[in-house]
Amino acid sequence: MMMKMLAAGGVPLATDEQRAADESNPEGYFELERVKTLEHSDHHPWLADCRGRAVKIISFLLSQLPDAFNYRVVFMHRPLSEVIASQDRMLARRGEAADTAAEATAAHFQDHLTHVRRLLHCEPWFESLDVSYNQNVADPIAEAIRVNRFLGGRLDVRAMCDAVNPALYRNRG
Repeated sequence: MMMKMLAAGGVPLATDEQRAADESNPEGYFELERVKTLEHSDHHPWLADCRGRAVKIISFLLSQLPDAFNYRVVFMHRPLSEVIASQDRMLARRGEAADTAAEATAAHFQDHLTHVRRLLHCEPWFESLDVSYNQNVADPIAEAIRVNRFLGGRLDVRAMCDAVNPALYRNRG
């Protein structure tokens, strides 16, 4: 949702459209396949090409970003119960088994989020803004204003709000 909002607001995106929209995410994923190389290499010349553009990076890979750049991170989050429900439904659609240890998964993910928030707060190459998925759906104007302010105040806030599709909020806790 945030990548769609950013694009609507006027932020250029770094995407490759390799992952097509599907039933789990009918409006698309807005991903860049090269992001996955963060996990396996220390050399990322493609990052320089992404300056001034929004790049979707999962939280597990934020710690792999080199300190050679400054990053503004819009950290989108939602209740863990909703994240797990969403992942389980996606796995079921693919015919894969759902996570049977949801409590352990939630505890592990909560530890991970604590680590990521510490990283974003402590490392000088990161500036971050926490955005609640739930709050974004409930009050897109307020959240779009916050994101716009964080990113320099030049975005089309109305277009950002129009990009929010509450009908896609299907996995509520």
